[in-house]
Amino acid sequence: MDDNNPVSSSPAVYLLSPEQIAGPYFRNPKLIRRNISEGMDGIPLVLRLTIVDAMTGQPVTDALVDIWHCNARGAYSGWSKVNPDKEVDVDDIGSIPRTDDDTYLRGGQFTDKNGIVRFTTIYPGFYAGRALHIHVVVRIMEGNNYLEERHVAWVGQLYFPEVASRLVLNAREYRGRAVSPLTNDQDFFYENMGGEASTLNVHILSRDSNKDGYFGHTTIGIDTFAVSTQIKPEDFDKHTV
Repeated sequence: MDDNNPVSSSPAVYLLSPEQIAGPYFRNPKLIRRNISEGMDGIPLVLRLTIVDAMTGQPVTDALVDIWHCNARGAYSGWSKVNPDKEVDVDDIGSIPRTDDDTYLRGGQFTDKNGIVRFTTIYPGFYAGRALHIHVVVRIMEGNNYLEERHVAWVGQLYFPEVASRLVLNAREYRGRAVSPLTNDQDFFYENMGGEASTLNVHILSRDSNKDGYFGHTTIGIDTFAVSTQIKPEDFDKHTV
């Protein structure tokens, strides 16, 4: 969804962004931080997400937005020893045993008065059977902290333009894999769960080289009263640090 693509200008109303599965590598590390890279090798990515109420077009303030994604080699923190070149046939939360307590490329931020969160990370790599993507969860909170009761309003995945991804995957940190990534159109979840509407707008930060990194942004329209079925309350107790 384009950052400046309201359905109508008065009042501004946004389309509901499509939900997607949380996947097997969801966990609840309770890390409130902007920089989630933890020194991981890869092309830098500055990510800006704007969360709006799709019913009113107003920014959603004080929502907790968590993101997580794999590193340049396709590994997820918490599952660093799982071979990313071998496709797994499970998608359910908690379906793959944890292998470690690493926390790289995970973290959350509270939306500001404009409904915006910003993250500093790296451009994700890929793992067998998937296109490049970032997982996102939006929770409506009663205050600016972690509370026992959490209202998960939206769960999704964000995708990347193919042109940018091809350039990134040619970089040293991403090369030498035993498998190739799927294109967006080959990815089951992209094709069947609204991936085109969840593709980031991506720009190179420097005119001279993509090695300086990328800026990615999009607007996510949610129903603040909705309760997502993609992550259940008991899922927060799985794979906690």
